[in-house]
Amino acid sequence: MRVGAVALAAGMFGGLGTLCFLLAFGTDYWLLASDNCGPHTWQSKPTLREENDTNGTEVEGLVTIGPPSLTLHHEGFFWRCVFEAEPTAHAVLATLFTNQPESKVCIHGYLFPLPIAVGQVPHPSYDATAVFRGFWTLLIILGVVSALTGGFLLLCGVPFLSHRLYRLGGAFLIAAACLFLVVVALYVLWVELVDVKSYILQERGESCPGVQVSVLYGWSFMVAAAGVPLELVSGMLFMLVGYVLRARK
Repeated sequence: MRVGAVALAAGMFGGLGTLCFLLAFGTDYWLLASDNCGPHTWQSKPTLREENDTNGTEVEGLVTIGPPSLTLHHEGFFWRCVFEAEPTAHAVLATLFTNQPESKVCIHGYLFPLPIAVGQVPHPSYDATAVFRGFWTLLIILGVVSALTGGFLLLCGVPFLSHRLYRLGGAFLIAAACLFLVVVALYVLWVELVDVKSYILQERGESCPGVQVSVLYGWSFMVAAAGVPLELVSGMLFMLVGYVLRARK
């Protein structure tokens, strides 16, 4: 068995898988949605994010976006963002990096997909599945940490051909793949079984009884799903390499 070739293939799979996990974690396109309810208003301290400016500008009080039109939403671990678009715009195409608006209103979403409770608790928009979906946040962090830890151990094990580090690193990669598989499954359950329309509209839903809401899986979700088999295969190959190295000693 050519250990070097297998380790190289495992490293390529693992690198791509970890990159997918980091992209899914760091980008805000897990949920894509659109509605025609009109301007979106948040009573908070949202951040106006310019497309070509990394320094956001803090805006106090109520922020209302534009005239009534199609409101697009995209959300991830770090941000919840909304912006106005043409009524004929498609949510996926409108949120591509090349089609981003000049400005959009975003608020922190570190506990996505938990609903945002402002004021008294329980808030009218509070979702009974909040605790269940809170595991999403914990698991995605553990998945990223496991993937990075496994990669670090494997980098340390390559120069010394340490079968222990190969097996341990492979185990961390498999754990990361399993964690992200659960993350993807929990997200699918949330989208398919929970009333996401109420989560998107929140208080605006009371004034828009006939509103049309479209909910799509974003490309961050797709990237995370693609990274699971890559990371799993990589971890299994590295563990195989570790067992072969141990057998040769």
